[in-house]
Amino acid sequence: MKFPSAKRWLIALHTLAGAIIGIVVLHPVTKAVYWFEFRDNMLVEADSLWGFLLNRFGSAFSIEMVPMSLIFALIGGSIGLGFALYHLAIVGRNRTVRYLEKELAEDLPSLIKGGENEHIEFKASVRWDLRQGKTNRVLEGVIAKTIVGFMNHRGGSLLVGVTDAGEIVGLEHDYQTLKHKDRDGFERCMTDIIKARLSGDLCSLVHCAFYDMQGKDICRVIVEPSPYPVYYQDGKVSRYFLRTGNATRELDAREALAHISRRPANG
Repeated sequence: MKFPSAKRWLIALHTLAGAIIGIVVLHPVTKAVYWFEFRDNMLVEADSLWGFLLNRFGSAFSIEMVPMSLIFALIGGSIGLGFALYHLAIVGRNRTVRYLEKELAEDLPSLIKGGENEHIEFKASVRWDLRQGKTNRVLEGVIAKTIVGFMNHRGGSLLVGVTDAGEIVGLEHDYQTLKHKDRDGFERCMTDIIKARLSGDLCSLVHCAFYDMQGKDICRVIVEPSPYPVYYQDGKVSRYFLRTGNATRELDAREALAHISRRPANG
């Protein structure tokens, strides 16, 4: 799993804090429980809990006790790591919910009427070539490049089943090219495209919402911005695309490096 530098620092700090807590808190608490359970059988002088803890704490840093301290550091660090990952998951989920709420609040007919722009792209189909009247897998690459462009910018929506002129053509032709000729099959197709041409971990940034317009299915593919640079895999070559205006264009190495250096450290 990839993490931006800000997230890596957060995970490292939580893990370090957990390790420290494991030594200075968990270890004494364990000793306190031990004292209450077995104080009557102890061979050391321990008239009080505090006396016992001070005695044990003083010896905790001796060479003989290093393995025990490392064990508690490991336990605390694991707890800190788990908390950091849970915290990041909750933050990411909340960010996704807010983003989707904002996107879905927009009226779809108004979006189509407004035409293509920085955040909206129309595609008549995913794999069915309307001009040639047959399946054309090259179109899948065009879809993937558009998704990459949105991810490397501020996100956006890809409306599939809508021509560049805003005409509703639906998904029926695409359905006929799929093993499962329905909305579920179409969503699986989108997932396969992302896995094959981008990366499987990016599927969580893409969400499909289906609508019935003029008696035809269309799919709104909502793409979240990625916290790290995303590349289109063209064989063994990685290509960088960016959404600019109402088009998606490829950046050369110099442009890509400049854009990546200016990207905000989200995450």
